[in-house]
Amino acid sequence: MSETDSSSKSTQPAVVCEWDGGSVQTHDDFLVGEEPLLIQVAGQPLTVTMRTPGNDFDLAAGFLFTEGMVKSRHDIVSLEWGDESEADHRVVQVALKNGAIPRSQETKRNFLSNSSCGLCGKTSLEGVYADGITRPNPEFRIDPQVLCGLPDALRSAQTIFGRTGGLHAAGLFDSSGKLLALKEDVGRHNAVDKLIGWALLHDLLPLSNFALLASGRGGFEIIQKSLVAGIPLLASVSAASSLAVRMSRDFGMTLVGFLRGRRFVVYTGEERLGLGAPADQALTSHA
Repeated sequence: MSETDSSSKSTQPAVVCEWDGGSVQTHDDFLVGEEPLLIQVAGQPLTVTMRTPGNDFDLAAGFLFTEGMVKSRHDIVSLEWGDESEADHRVVQVALKNGAIPRSQETKRNFLSNSSCGLCGKTSLEGVYADGITRPNPEFRIDPQVLCGLPDALRSAQTIFGRTGGLHAAGLFDSSGKLLALKEDVGRHNAVDKLIGWALLHDLLPLSNFALLASGRGGFEIIQKSLVAGIPLLASVSAASSLAVRMSRDFGMTLVGFLRGRRFVVYTGEERLGLGAPADQALTSHA
């Protein structure tokens, strides 16, 4: 399952014209790569996603896991480039242990997704929710001072962002604030799938003793993917949505938003940060 390098296409050179306070100049720049990736299972198309090339086997594995198609690394027999994409890395061919996607999954999704939405392709409201989610580790703790240092650690490790300024990241941290893994992508949910897929292929799931820091907002799809992977704390640098907060409360996840500098907001699960319960629970639990 070793992956040949496709990250050379993660950035693309470009010549841009910059206007700055009335001064105009032309200079070389870099753009973040965005190209389609087809994931096939048993030779049949499963999904096309717009992603930043690189860590594509992790992406495929993470997608299959967070969508409930595989339960462990051992369910994946092989990950290979499709014959027609050996050079340009546009097709990942997956062979599963049982040889096919469970029929119940086939009826729930047509799996056409893009870089901005991890829920595209859902065919019913019931299909939005993943099956079999369990409550994450209630014993995980992280100090608020340590939490505040995670964004700087993430940003300093973002090599592609440093060149382009135009993509998302997902970082996995232990309780001491050590960065264990970082994945970047033009899509928020792709970055998370790459991270979870990396953990799956390294037999690290569930991620019961780790925190995940995601760039952008804390949306429902990121919450669900994190819960499927067993992550007890999710933090983001922006706001969370109402459904994300509701789901976090339902399953006992710690959800942090607006993590910037020395400030953050805890929507739910403040006990993992050693904080008292908020006086006013603005949102009621989802029945």
